[in-house]
Amino acid sequence: YPSGNLAIIVTRERDQLICIVQEDELRTAKIRALFQSDGRSTCYYPNGDEWINMSIQGGQYLDQAGNRVRRWMWPNLSPGPHVPLSPIFISLNRHVGVRILAQDKIFVSFLAMGRQAKFNMGTKVQASAARQLPPPTRLGEDELLLLAFRVRILQLFDRMRRCLNFPSSEQWNKIQPPTYLMTQAVKILELCMAADISDELRSSIRAIVNA
Repeated sequence: YPSGNLAIIVTRERDQLICIVQEDELRTAKIRALFQSDGRSTCYYPNGDEWINMSIQGGQYLDQAGNRVRRWMWPNLSPGPHVPLSPIFISLNRHVGVRILAQDKIFVSFLAMGRQAKFNMGTKVQASAARQLPPPTRLGEDELLLLAFRVRILQLFDRMRRCLNFPSSEQWNKIQPPTYLMTQAVKILELCMAADISDELRSSIRAIVNA
């Protein structure tokens, strides 16, 4: 961002790419969106509530009250007639936008100081490949909370380390947390989406890992 805060992280984990969009904040690394090359993606409102959620089967668009506004299935995974996806464009903030045109055309664009960067995080997954995927891992409420608090504790230890290494707050506040902590936070948010838990608990876990 023009402020110097890290906006977008693109990292590779095993055989897939992960794109993470962070909010333009100094002291926190709040996740505004994450996109994975295996077809799973989620965008969040500024308060952390889910905005758009996509999988290899399709996606849904929610309003800020949590009501489903739109739902769609990707054409190659929904035999017979289907409702076509009308293009979706949202602005995560004044610099980052997301445009969804098709399963293989999901663009994350960054615009600042007259320059633009664009990433296509779409993918094309065939129905045969979708049937071979294992079901998502489901954890209980206690396990999810323990994982969230573990990541939060690691985040605090990392902040203490930066404080000791860089006594000036202006220096260590600008240093981003390690990539592995970002990846663990993303995984916990994904597990929350797959788990059968209340929206209140889901929001609490998001607040813990994004604190």
